[in-house]
Amino acid sequence: MTYERWTRLSEWPLAVAALVFFGIYAWLVIGQPPLVLAVAIEVLLVLIWVVFAVDYLVRLSLAKPRVRWFVRHLHLLAIVIMPFFRPLYLIRLVSLVGILSKASAFRGQVTMYLVTTSSLLILIASVAILDVEQDAPDALITTFGDAIWWAFVTITTVGYGDLYPVTTAGRIVAGGLMIAGIALLGSVTATFASWFIERVATSNDEEPAEVAQRPGETQSAAEASAASNRASGGTPSA
Repeated sequence: MTYERWTRLSEWPLAVAALVFFGIYAWLVIGQPPLVLAVAIEVLLVLIWVVFAVDYLVRLSLAKPRVRWFVRHLHLLAIVIMPFFRPLYLIRLVSLVGILSKASAFRGQVTMYLVTTSSLLILIASVAILDVEQDAPDALITTFGDAIWWAFVTITTVGYGDLYPVTTAGRIVAGGLMIAGIALLGSVTATFASWFIERVATSNDEEPAEVAQRPGETQSAAEASAASNRASGGTPSA
């Protein structure tokens, strides 16, 4: 078993585990399930944790060199240690479900990726911020609607200031979402800049081609005129 093969085989199981975990997590935060399901939920969460832990240990054992892999993949360790980060695996669903294949051009793929990733981040951050804020004293984010609105204005770097976290955990969530928002905004700007530069370059390439065709057209007209004159000169006058 190689690292690459294990990575390919574990993509879907990890994505499904993250999806199930996020569903349970959102249900616990928003829906507050009945106590009779508490034991079943705890068992399911432990099984999901085992999936992530086994994946991390296998990747660590197969990676070469191990120390470099460990340093470069601290986020995977965070996902195993802190359940809060596990829903971030949902972002990998973007490349798995074939959404990007609907766009033929690379720029269309980038746009689809940005839209899907932004939507997932807003949803995940909304549930996370509601979890850490709704029961805090003097909390401003106490409903899921408030959480969605806060996540949207934060990731777009607008930040109206009407809603903001008051807990340390909430500020950590906000900081991560701000960084993600800046990165996504930079990606959108770079995509449109690339499109604009390509359009200008295409326009500049077409102009010399048109100019190059004009001398040929003039030469053809001159040759036709000369041939007409010769024909007229060779005809006897009355």
